[in-house]
Order: sequence, then C-alpha cells, then structure tokens
Amino acid sequence: MVRLEASPVHVRRRLTALGVLVAIAVVLTVVLTGGGHPASRFAPAAGPSPTTRDPIAYDAARRGAFERAAAGGVAHVLYAKSVGGVVATARRVAAFRPLVDRAGWDPDTLEALIFLESGGRPDAQAGSDPSAAAGLTQIVAETGRDLLHMRIDLARTRTLERAIAGGRRVAARQRELRRVDERFDPAKAIAATVRYLRFARAKLGRDDLAVASYHMGVGNLQSVMRAYGAQGAGGTVSYAQLYFDSSPLHHAAAWNLLASFGDDSSTYLWRIEAAKEIMRLYRTRPAELRRLAALQMRSGSSERVMHPAASAATAGQLARLPVARLRRDGIAVGGRIAAGGLRPRALAALEVLGAGTQAIARTSPLLVTGLDATGWSFDVSRVYRSGAQALAFQFMLDRLTALGWIAWERDPTVIHVTAAAKPPV
Repeated sequence: MVRLEASPVHVRRRLTALGVLVAIAVVLTVVLTGGGHPASRFAPAAGPSPTTRDPIAYDAARRGAFERAAAGGVAHVLYAKSVGGVVATARRVAAFRPLVDRAGWDPDTLEALIFLESGGRPDAQAGSDPSAAAGLTQIVAETGRDLLHMRIDLARTRTLERAIAGGRRVAARQRELRRVDERFDPAKAIAATVRYLRFARAKLGRDDLAVASYHMGVGNLQSVMRAYGAQGAGGTVSYAQLYFDSSPLHHAAAWNLLASFGDDSSTYLWRIEAAKEIMRLYRTRPAELRRLAALQMRSGSSERVMHPAASAATAGQLARLPVARLRRDGIAVGGRIAAGGLRPRALAALEVLGAGTQAIARTSPLLVTGLDATGWSFDVSRVYRSGAQALAFQFMLDRLTALGWIAWERDPTVIHVTAAAKPPV
C-alpha cells in the first residue's frame, strides 16, 4: 500500500439515491467524449488519435484558453504562500515597476517574475548561504558571475550578512552589500535577468520558452524539446504544447523529463501568468483581489473560488452514480455511497480521473469514499494498490487542475476533489 502526503479534511455527507434525467445523461456523454465518437475508445491522457477520444487532449487552436486555465489552476499557491498576504506582496512588487518599465522586456512578465521569485523583497535568499539563489530575481551566484557577468564577491557577502544580522551599522553595510554583490541591487538584478531572458530566447527561439527556462534551465528545456520532437534552436512549438501535449501515454519521453525536474519547474510559466493576473487586479480591481484572497485562504485549494456560495444540491441537479461504468473506467464506489449522486460536471471529472489513472498504471480502480452534499466534490481514498497507481493519480490530478477542471487538497486518508462548474478548457 502507498500513501501520499496529508492536508485538511472537509465535512462529508451521504446523499440519497436520485433519478437521472435524460438531459443530464446527454450532457455527461458530450463532456466525456468531447462531442461524441461512440466507436472510439475513451482514453484520457492518451492524446488525439482516430481510435481514441481524449477529453483533455491539447488543441493548438485554443492555446490561449489552455494557458489561461493553467494560470488559474496554479493560482492558489501564490495566494497561500505570499509573505504577508497577496495584497502586501503585490504592493511590494509594484514599487519596482519604474525599473521594470525601463528594463527592455515585457514589463508585465518581468514584474510577475519578481512576484514569484522574491515577493518584491530585494534581500530574499533561497538558503542560508549566499551561493544559492538570492536577490530580487533570485539569481544563483555561479550563474550571475559566469553567465550574466555580475559582480558577486561571496566572501565579502558572507561577512556583511553576518554583520547585518548582528545589527551593526546595518544601513551602511546594506549599501556595501549591494555594491559587492549586485544580486542585491534591484536595478542590476533586473538588468541581469533581462540578459538571461535574451540569452535563453536566442537559444530556444521563443519568449514563452525563455521565461519557462528561468526556473528549469535552458539545457533542460532543450532536452524536453528534443524528446518531444521539436528539433534545433528554432523553438517550433509553444511551451503550452510541450506541457499539455505530453503525458505518460503521449510523448512520454518529454513528459518524463518534465516530471523529473521536480520543484514545480514544469508549471513555472503558469505561475508567472497567475502572478500577472494578481498584479493586474491589484492595479485595476483591488476589491476583487481582496475578495479572491479571502476565498483562496478559506480552503487548501481553489474550491471556494470555484463555488463561493455552494449549497446542498437538489434532485434535479444530480446524476446518479453509474457504478458499473465507473468500475470499468477505474473507479470503485464505497458501498454506503453507491446510491448517491454528483452534478454532471463532477461526475465527468471523476470518470476522467479514474480512466486516466487506470490507463497509465494498469492497476485496480481508485476508491471513492465520500460525496459532498453540494454535489460538486468527492473524496478518493489515499490507500493505493501500487506506487505506479499513486503516481498516475497524481498526474491526473495535476493535469485536470492545470486545465481548470478541478481543485483538490490532501487529507490524511483521502484526496478531496472539487469540480469546476464551467472549466475554461
């Protein structure tokens, strides 16, 4: 048996059996088939083909929708981890806008990078030693010296940091620190970041790939492109295509590389886009930013943003659980809730999660242990048949989150999943 990590639990409630309206069944069929191809095999994450129907397959013609969905899907972590709260972070970041406007790269992207890297704190440091990422744009000392030609005297930096921590002549020593280690000088850090982005664009051929490489590294991203089949430095595909068109079942070599980098490298570009939206709201709709911040902090996921005023579902809003079909598609239903129901969109998300996990791991079904009274949420047991099943389920959770289909959070015994009412993709 394999377990994943833990996080808070939601209150669950048993639902009584309800009839299924014909219209609901039709909606669910369309959602699962992407328009209806009855002769094709239902295969989430397998990619488009004449013999399979993949409801989460990438569509290059809708690239913008995929990118917006991904930004929304990963936004929760920015709200949850912003030092002092998202509004205070946005305020700190906005103070550097004059420098950003003069830097020579798209200012909204550069500002979002500062939000993500340091939260607008020029003295931010990733570790206890300044050789790690440091400064407003979190530049590693080796990269700063060797690639970006910054002045970085680590020995002097260490001495000055000890003196500053001791409270001796702090202002004077902070000024000297900015001189001997240019990563701590906001203007020079921003200028160096733009030099990196231009270097990366020359190697990768596209702005979006250059930004994605800021966390992942140019060489790593080039390896992903080669594994996907995008050859050379021309950057023939967007990062959205690399990300959404790769899975354990489709362009698996590219997906394996993306997954191997860890530390959220593969979602860095989406978090940049989420930070852009936060900064846009900070300037143009501050009340909306405060509202979203309050909702994001009420849960361990974006559940409250998806359904800020969700209440118990009524009979006409629910589809009865198709137990036999769910079993075929990789979902087993606990006996006490087999007579329950979900809203059509939540049922569709459940079937896609199960079918994708089963196709990837080729193992026993996932077990649903609870349904929420609103009809939007369900719980999946965190006791898995194998490590392969746990990893496959994690992939499906992450992919449906990036598509805006679901929000989810961990509890010691279950994964609590909430489906969106109107997913952007």
